[in-house]
Amino acid sequence: MRQIVKENDAFRRIYYRIQMLRARAQSDETKIIDYLTASGPQTFVEFGFHPIQFNCISLAKKPTWQGLLVDGNSRQISDAIAILPSRLKIVRKFLTLENIDFIRRAFQKIGVLSIDVDGNDYWFLRELLETRPAVICIEYNSTFGREPVTVPYDPTFDRHEKHPSGWYHGASLAALCKLCGTYGYGLAAVSAAGVNAFFTPDGNLDPSASWRPNAFRETYSGVAHDAQWQAIKELPFVLV
Repeated sequence: MRQIVKENDAFRRIYYRIQMLRARAQSDETKIIDYLTASGPQTFVEFGFHPIQFNCISLAKKPTWQGLLVDGNSRQISDAIAILPSRLKIVRKFLTLENIDFIRRAFQKIGVLSIDVDGNDYWFLRELLETRPAVICIEYNSTFGREPVTVPYDPTFDRHEKHPSGWYHGASLAALCKLCGTYGYGLAAVSAAGVNAFFTPDGNLDPSASWRPNAFRETYSGVAHDAQWQAIKELPFVLV
């Protein structure tokens, strides 16, 4: 039955509409975003998302908010168009540095910029920081530990092609903090599960004290983050 629901568009979307009543982000991202967006522009841009589980989902439900959602998965885009409010812009695109410029023009001012593409996250953020979003939410890769490192940019990045574990992608928390710091942003929060980091102009948390391992990855894989690092440490990295 579960497979039938998954493969049938009509059944799957009925299921999604029901789930939307209690849909949220992975961990406590929804609570953090609601707190950090108590004031400021009511716009968000999120790329890398699932129709009923994404960081800005609580904002998407608020009628006064406008949003842009971007993903490269055609089925997820079709589902999102079918079940999410029509005031949201939903775009299918596999992002690269060469085609990302349309995000700059999405809104006059971005309230929340959320990035979770399991690949070129660092490089996309570096390209878009000049848009000066009020809040930045970005996944960090706890597998990379506490050093300021990121994967090299690759326009065709696929984490499962890079390494069978899927653990080689994105950037460390230290790398993201260093990058955001050059634009006047500080660390404002880290999700309880150790997945996403949040940056604001007045963020002042200590990255080394705020870092935590990805609890979902450790649970699903049964591998501690130190051992995860041992599995991928010989792959190419950029020290930033």
